[in-house]
Amino acid sequence: MKMIRWFLLLILLTFYTKVFAQKDAVSLVVLELFTSQGCSSCPAADILLNDISKEYRDQNVYVLSYHVDYWNRLGWKDPFSAPKFSEYQRAYAIQFESESIYTPQLVINGNMHVVGSNRAKVKAGIQKNAQPRITDTIKLIAIDKEEATYKIQYETEGRVSFDRITWVLTVAERSTEVSRGENRGRSLRNNHIVVNRAVSYARSGELVIAIPDWVKRDDRLSVFGYTQDQRLQVTGAVQKTI
Repeated sequence: MKMIRWFLLLILLTFYTKVFAQKDAVSLVVLELFTSQGCSSCPAADILLNDISKEYRDQNVYVLSYHVDYWNRLGWKDPFSAPKFSEYQRAYAIQFESESIYTPQLVINGNMHVVGSNRAKVKAGIQKNAQPRITDTIKLIAIDKEEATYKIQYETEGRVSFDRITWVLTVAERSTEVSRGENRGRSLRNNHIVVNRAVSYARSGELVIAIPDWVKRDDRLSVFGYTQDQRLQVTGAVQKTI
């Protein structure tokens, strides 16, 4: 009788272990596209990024579009570009031991990169990263608009394995008529555009992220935060439409 009880207890423990493991084992994929309106090979990647966001809408797959500024000198100034986005891409180049940076480059969870217009490689990268690997949880306590800024209050939970939290403000969609450069005469639609980026290092606290002048009142904005380790690999994320 005692052996039967122990056997039943073992079954129950095994069951609950699996349940809690499945509950905690949440997958997360963050796609960061480095793109430019001045690059003729980038529009295909921009379209694919939006397709991916729709296809994986309910699967914890998040997409971000960083517009770099080094194409601006070739005839068309990308209105969404910023030097800090190019610097961020160079930080990835150091981690990947790459001698140069390029567009369209898609970084997946900070641990690999592919050509952003290559649908097969992008999907393979998503599949490779769709394994339980979240170790940190970010909780948004409050987001308050103050003139031309948003003040974000947050807390984190988990193993605290991150080195930093990258925060971005994004615009859902914009269309641009390009009059110069490699995409001259084209109407380009960009989605999930990173408006600004800020970094925090504390486990909890607040930070302020500025809203650039080009953001319109009717733009659909979101705040997205993701924890990264020292190698810039993603360990957790949170998103909120504002």
